[in-house]
Amino acid sequence: MYGENVCPNAQQPPGLPALGALVVDTGHGDRVGEFRGVAGARWSLRPVGGGVEWEAEPHQVRPALLMEQLRARTARLNARSRGEVL
Repeated sequence: MYGENVCPNAQQPPGLPALGALVVDTGHGDRVGEFRGVAGARWSLRPVGGGVEWEAEPHQVRPALLMEQLRARTARLNARSRGEVL
């Protein structure tokens, strides 16, 4: 019978963003990162432009607003212009 084993209140997993898409991890203080892929039940993210990856719960990740994308990219460029090791 159709729908017999379906839980009507089950939360649908969010769709996967494109590789490299900027997203915000609300579980880690609204940290902006690039989507790198799926690691088991979690998503793998890394800082804009490179760095150490971290894992996030998919339900705590949302697409980055244009302002958040600009802020993250500007911060990286400013760090690079100061000669910081990225």
